[in-house]
Amino acid sequence: MAGETANSNEIVIPSITRVWYAAVGTTVPADAVVAMPAGWRSVGLTTEDSLKFNSEPNFEQVRSAQSSYPTRTFQTQDAATIEVDLQQWSGANFKAVYGGGSITEITPAGGGAGKHYKFTPPRIGSRTEIAAIIEVIDGGKHYRYVIPRTMQMEGVSKDLAKTKEAILPLRLAVQGGDDVDGWYVLTDDPAFAPAP
Repeated sequence: MAGETANSNEIVIPSITRVWYAAVGTTVPADAVVAMPAGWRSVGLTTEDSLKFNSEPNFEQVRSAQSSYPTRTFQTQDAATIEVDLQQWSGANFKAVYGGGSITEITPAGGGAGKHYKFTPPRIGSRTEIAAIIEVIDGGKHYRYVIPRTMQMEGVSKDLAKTKEAILPLRLAVQGGDDVDGWYVLTDDPAFAPAP
């Protein structure tokens, strides 16, 4: 059929996904496959089906007496979020999940052996922004969602059921500004090449 654009090579089936985070302003990778620059930390293992990137623009509509349909629609704001369930518990992952906080070494009561640590979540007004990258690999195609600024902005609920895997729910909201894109994608997928 003339104008047919069906192409099964353009179906994306992620075989590997990774989530990375760093301090805001850390150098981002220049393309979709170069090694991650210094300063980026992987969250490690995540559950198979939890990684989601949501883009949620908001719109307003103008209605007029002369039409059953809106006569004008305009966008009022943009929003985007990252959701992923972390399987690895670490101090760095706790700080990402809770939006900051501090970790200190403490002396065990009674002088017990081994080191102990205290994680304290951030106080109101002291949450920290981070940069994030979602990496998706489908065979020879690579995609990196680059989010220069994001912040943890949800409650944290953990299921601590006996003999069941306990995950850390990382929920991040994309932050914006006049001087930076809210998010963008780097890819080597030939289907993204601009039309001639």
